[in-house]
Amino acid sequence: MSMVTFREALRAAMDEEMERDDSVILLGEEVGQYNGAYKVSQGLLEKYGPERVRDTPISEEGFTGIGIGAAMAGLRPVVEWMTFNFALQAMDQVISNAAKMRYMSGGQFSVPIVFRGPNGPAEYLGAQHSQALQSLFAHFPGLKVVAPSTPADGKGLLKASIRDDNPVLFLESEMMYGLKGEVPDGEHIVALGSADVKRPGKDVTIVTYSKPVRMVLEAAEALAAEGIDAEVVDLRSLRPLDERTVYDSVSRTNRCVVVDESMPFASVGSHVAWLVSHNCFDELDASVELVSGEDVPMPYNHSLELAAQPSILKILEAVKRVLYA
Repeated sequence: MSMVTFREALRAAMDEEMERDDSVILLGEEVGQYNGAYKVSQGLLEKYGPERVRDTPISEEGFTGIGIGAAMAGLRPVVEWMTFNFALQAMDQVISNAAKMRYMSGGQFSVPIVFRGPNGPAEYLGAQHSQALQSLFAHFPGLKVVAPSTPADGKGLLKASIRDDNPVLFLESEMMYGLKGEVPDGEHIVALGSADVKRPGKDVTIVTYSKPVRMVLEAAEALAAEGIDAEVVDLRSLRPLDERTVYDSVSRTNRCVVVDESMPFASVGSHVAWLVSHNCFDELDASVELVSGEDVPMPYNHSLELAAQPSILKILEAVKRVLYA
């Protein structure tokens, strides 16, 4: 095992896949000469050259479409969006072309492409640049959506995403790039569609993913000090969704809290809460609780910004509601 940062784990995944398969290319804004806006692609231009690491103009719709065409022609592009907020400029390409091409061509075309970059709330970025947009992409069949919470999962899931023959949205939290964690040495693959129990427990299941996992684990430790044993399930993959791991956990604990930093209306979190309510009805001893971002544009003021997001206090209160309902 090696102790590396989240950005280093992602870089290693791309480096290993580019070395293994010369059809893997990287393109996006500042991925080459600047080494990536968040330095994830540092050193890749020097190693693989400008034919495989390509800086693009500031035109998400344009270079996203180029990546989709390249995937249809036999390459395996990794498209870096400087932020998923800018991906809104490319939604037509992703939804109308990448997601539907295999279906509409009767399987004649596959689109093995990864769209990656930072997603979710950060700090002091305001309403247009601090959004959790995973629910938009998870809504559409034909797309896979992945949201790792640790360097090890980041590396293993990115390698699996690059090898997948379908378009994958790979969501990285801007606040996690400097996060350190152990990553297995050598080949490390994490299958898409596999959740992970980050902390076993017997009293309540807390389901979450991406950056909130760390907050939920802190909340679980605070609960343990009060004699409450919380099990933490990290979804890791939002589509395909590992429902079985969630249901197995809830069948043991009989209570469930879902934590999702996106807005609550028609979100991944609200959908998971409905799935548990519907499919674990006989096992539940209390209604499922959802802790989400508030249903407001993200404030710029830092105190309001924090208040609009999930917090340890909100999680503790939700857990106690399902325990003492």
